Amino acid sequence: MDDIRSLKANQLDALREVANIGAGHAATALSQMTGGTIMISVPTINIARLEDVPPQITAPEEPVAAVLMNMLGDLTGRTLLVFPRPTALRLAGLMLNRRAETEIDLGEIEQSAIKEAGNILSGAYLNALSDFMGLMLLPSPPSLAVDMSSAVLTTAYLQFGTDRDYVFCVETEFFMLELNEKLRGFFLLLPDVASLHAILRAIRVA
Repeated sequence: MDDIRSLKANQLDALREVANIGAGHAATALSQMTGGTIMISVPTINIARLEDVPPQITAPEEPVAAVLMNMLGDLTGRTLLVFPRPTALRLAGLMLNRRAETEIDLGEIEQSAIKEAGNILSGAYLNALSDFMGLMLLPSPPSLAVDMSSAVLTTAYLQFGTDRDYVFCVETEFFMLELNEKLRGFFLLLPDVASLHAILRAIRVA
């Protein structure tokens, strides 16, 4: 069977290119949401076991905001967009058009704003993957979890495979030009077994 760990350099480059296109789409969407100019760093893509991901994002006991969506259509699985708490707070403030110095907490309105941002940003990544593979990908309505990263990124919470399953983790920095600020976001793609093999086959053809 295909194994995600056996990807060659050119196949990883193809995945990185998809991530790059997705991040570009996400930056454009973020610009439209916030009314500012958003630049992106070249995304870093890691393939890791789910249980090894939390320390890449933040300390395991640090709170994060995570937007979870089910992936439907020709591929199935889950997507997870994770923001460290400071990024989540700032993103909520931008979505709600609040000044940077305004005190903000993750109340109901703020959580709704993060969920909407996650919905749009995850959609941008899925569109890039969909275009690349020529497959139809449909995201479910988003759900939001605010908890320690070690609690959110578990197989039990995500109802996904086992700790030994590997996921794609894309780290992107969004740079807000006018405000001279950086926002860090992590996009996790958790395909089920059949979908993982479909992705690997597409990359091997590419």
